[in-house]
Amino acid sequence: MKNLQADSSLFFLFRCIWGYISRKRKFQFYLLLGLTILSAFAEVISLGAVLPFIAIITQPEELFSSPYMSKLNTMMNFTSSDELIIPLAVAFASAAIFAGILRLAVLWISIRLSNATGADLSIEVYQKTLHQPFLSHLKRSSSEVISGITQKVNAAIGVLLSVTGFITNLVLFLAILCTLILVNPFITFVAAASFGSAYGFIAIFSNHRFKKNSKSIAREQTKVVKALQEGLGAIRDVLLDGTQKIYTAIYRSAILKLMMANGENRFMNQAPRFAMESLGMVLISIFVLALTQTEGGIASALPLLGMMALGAQRMLPLMQQIYGNWSVVAGSKASLEDVIELLDQPLPIGYKDIEPEPLRFKNSISLRNISFSYGLEHPTILRNLCFEIKQGERIGLIGSTGSGKSTTLDLVMGLLEPTHGSIVVDDIVIDSESLKSWRRCVAHVPQTIFLADSSIAENIAFGVPSNQINMDGVRDAANKAMILEFIDSRPLGLDEIVGERGVRLSGGQRQRIGIARALYKKATVIIFDEATSALDNETEAEVMQAISNLGSDLTILMVAHRLTTLKNCSKIIELESGCVKRFGSYQEIIGDNR
Repeated sequence: MKNLQADSSLFFLFRCIWGYISRKRKFQFYLLLGLTILSAFAEVISLGAVLPFIAIITQPEELFSSPYMSKLNTMMNFTSSDELIIPLAVAFASAAIFAGILRLAVLWISIRLSNATGADLSIEVYQKTLHQPFLSHLKRSSSEVISGITQKVNAAIGVLLSVTGFITNLVLFLAILCTLILVNPFITFVAAASFGSAYGFIAIFSNHRFKKNSKSIAREQTKVVKALQEGLGAIRDVLLDGTQKIYTAIYRSAILKLMMANGENRFMNQAPRFAMESLGMVLISIFVLALTQTEGGIASALPLLGMMALGAQRMLPLMQQIYGNWSVVAGSKASLEDVIELLDQPLPIGYKDIEPEPLRFKNSISLRNISFSYGLEHPTILRNLCFEIKQGERIGLIGSTGSGKSTTLDLVMGLLEPTHGSIVVDDIVIDSESLKSWRRCVAHVPQTIFLADSSIAENIAFGVPSNQINMDGVRDAANKAMILEFIDSRPLGLDEIVGERGVRLSGGQRQRIGIARALYKKATVIIFDEATSALDNETEAEVMQAISNLGSDLTILMVAHRLTTLKNCSKIIELESGCVKRFGSYQEIIGDNR
């Protein structure tokens, strides 16, 4: 991971972002740079065409007799200055149109390329986040990740657009500046020094505010997402408890700070333009007065003045855009740091490989001297845990709160890695090489089943593209989970939409869809983690009946709130303080009194 603390300059951050851009996009950026240089030359040509065009109008005879035009007059057989007006007008107009077309092309390509690159970065961040170990997800806030993937990656897109615009505008500016220097070095130098000093002073003055606001924007973006997630995610409790004012106040505090910081950045971005326009008018007045004192007066200086005025009309917006590009980059510094940290997340070896075959086991799952801690600063949750699960067994896991039941389930599922010890399936140790194969044969039915706002079929075949769902497999899984009758009673059957988080279904129906999901996956090991604890007795009995009817070839590991739901388990494991306290039959461990 890159050390952002040691070197967090804007150049360093951009270099980090550039390192994550694909070779294809980099090549496209180089082509864009080439087009930008061509556009700069076209702008210079259009600017150079101004001088003879104005001269033919104000001083036709002088221009016609000049040595610069003699060769052209001879080639085109021009006999008078009047014959030059139309060709020079056409040349000027053509140069201006061509330069404008190229600038529009540069603008269109740069926007599309920057947004495409931003999409690439967003996809990469999302992909890397999804591949992170389960433990890393437990240690960080989902709102921080979501804000990073969405809002903060958008800031990275803005930076790419700004850097592209900065390079484009800088090339154009330097090309025009060089042209004006050739025409009149003194006036060009005075004007460039005046505007450059003014923008430099403003940049130095505003840099501190941009840095402060960038940190505030990155922080408040996360708070805004967090406030929305918590308020809307707990809407039932919010309505029942009448806590709308509290969540509104939390959101108001975050969004106001975010908007104020963004507003101040926009002001500092745009405000210099008005000061520069005033300074430009003052300088033009001074130059006009100075040129009137030259030999020939204002008439002789008119072509030069016209070219300088047109050059200034091109350069002033370019200087403002260059400053604006810099201000966007400076104002996004903290968000860039967050995005780079997300991009720095490692991907597991072989993540692009073809999905391996499920690890079907024939004999047993062995936990051998398993110890686990969530980190050095955290206490040990499990200590020297040892037990064996035979293929086809129903295992009940009991223990008081904090005894390590959920952690044990996560270890068996391969979501957590033991601090010490190993999990062995038959003769295969579950490690980085076998983990994907093992996870493919394990399914999880938690207390709260996650249901997407889509059809019943899509929720049973969760994660499978809709056009690849095996509907016969879905119906078979639903039948075994004892929910097919309900599905067939619905107007749309398997195409019935369940609503967000399954709001249109009862608790028992959601649990049975969870069981059907596990069966559709063709899992050979199913983990039930308090799967019936939120259900009433009658519904729980129905769900347990569905579980009991599952094939004997399935291995089931179950944690239940009500101990009576474990009656059909072949073995009961009781945990206490992270260790196996007792191991035996239901009758031996629980007895008839429960």
